Amino acid sequence: MAKKKKKSGMISTSQSVADNKKARFDYELHDEFTAGIMLKGTEVKSLRLGQCSIKESYVGPKNGDIWLFNANIPEYQQAGAHLQHDPKRPRKLLLHKREINKLMGAVAKEGMSIVATKLFFDERGKVKLDIALARGKKMHDKRESEKKRDWGKQKQRLLKTSF
Repeated sequence: MAKKKKKSGMISTSQSVADNKKARFDYELHDEFTAGIMLKGTEVKSLRLGQCSIKESYVGPKNGDIWLFNANIPEYQQAGAHLQHDPKRPRKLLLHKREINKLMGAVAKEGMSIVATKLFFDERGKVKLDIALARGKKMHDKRESEKKRDWGKQKQRLLKTSF
């Protein structure tokens, strides 16, 4: 059986394309969900090359569904002009109705936000988005997180030099 050669620079399955580290710093993450995402062909090809940013993106309701807004997936350069997509277009997230109701209820009742945390390919090669219900951190909570992170780095340095 012949093995398929992987094209250079392409992301294989179950690898992260984009990670929103700032979300973990700015928000207290509670319930996490994995959602499918509706994409066009050129968007998937662009994601396979690792081109994406979800740092400025946000998730919200639109017409009874959950959508990803302001995620930047650049145009796929090898495709013709008539096949190109809008890089910042809204993209529908694929969730079960029960999950959509839970998310919308938490946003409406508890004042929480829905944050995109990670965009990746699953084992089957499908694009998935990890989202989380989140509550914004206060300034003193952010300082505490920064102190813990700095202490962790110092501890690692000390352990590394002591052996």
